[in-house]
Amino acid sequence: MSKFLLEKYKNLVPYVPGEQPKDQQYIKLNTNESPFSPCPAVMKAIENEVPKLKLYSDPECKKMRVKLAEVYNVNENQIMLGSGSDEILNYVIMAFAKELVFPDITYGFYKVFADVNNVPYTTIPLKEDFTIGINDYVCSGKMIVIANPNAPTGIALSLDKVEAIIKANPTSIVMIDEAYVDFGGESSVPLVKKYKNLVVTQTFSKSRFMAGARLGFCIADEELIKDLNTLRYSISPYNVNSMTLAAGIATLENEDYTKAKCKEIMENRTYLTKELESLGFEVLPSTTNFVFAKCSKVSGETLYLTLKEKGILVRHFKQERIKEYVRITIGIKENMDALLKAIKEII
Repeated sequence: MSKFLLEKYKNLVPYVPGEQPKDQQYIKLNTNESPFSPCPAVMKAIENEVPKLKLYSDPECKKMRVKLAEVYNVNENQIMLGSGSDEILNYVIMAFAKELVFPDITYGFYKVFADVNNVPYTTIPLKEDFTIGINDYVCSGKMIVIANPNAPTGIALSLDKVEAIIKANPTSIVMIDEAYVDFGGESSVPLVKKYKNLVVTQTFSKSRFMAGARLGFCIADEELIKDLNTLRYSISPYNVNSMTLAAGIATLENEDYTKAKCKEIMENRTYLTKELESLGFEVLPSTTNFVFAKCSKVSGETLYLTLKEKGILVRHFKQERIKEYVRITIGIKENMDALLKAIKEII
């Protein structure tokens, strides 16, 4: 690091993204991207925006918010958009967190955002079966962040348990990160009408085929959205570009396409889970576009490295409790069969 970096950042440990290697062609099952391209209407919408790139994008993201409000049955003033849901997560922590609480095994960016914003945090261990103990989250005065379904485990909390956590913390913000909710989870968005301390975030990166476009949003009480927009307009008012907005609107106008592809991914998830279990794997119950699995016949690190040698990327984490697991993104059926063939060769 340079001598000019501020002292407060010198111990910052950045988030480590999943591998994006360029050395060869891989079957990429490591970063939970969609195996499907956006529908043709999205391509056309992007093309139509190209001549308008000389102009700034709409800072209010008006058309997109109106469409999201229609899809999620909320008021457009309850919605803010971001450059991916990661930007939203950072704004929410920046705006509302004096102290932060989240599970010990979850999305790695929560710790980074806490450190960047100089917010003290506490991690609460998941239970032995990797589920969240809702009684552990009665912690008035601390903002709570829960990925639901969780990553990398894939396990979801039921809506009644999410509501119990919100009710137990009436003076604190509860943020539910729903990046994977479209693959079988229950969304907390309906609870926004009941609780003014709830922020729900979602992304277009997973179920809506737009990881490279960077588009996310949150839904919350109008007063919370006003607070968040104060920060956004102070930092990056044109945070969502014109082509991404057009692509997002076109995606929402073709929800049948999205639902059909999500259904296919869920079917492939069921197929992969059964096949892995038949090979002796333990697979955690998933409501995401990935599975989290381990096998007593081979270590998590060895499986990850050997699959990489065979041209297949999965995600391995070195954290002690989960180091024997690998996280496998659900791809098309041919990808799953190639993965299974390679695993059979390894074990």
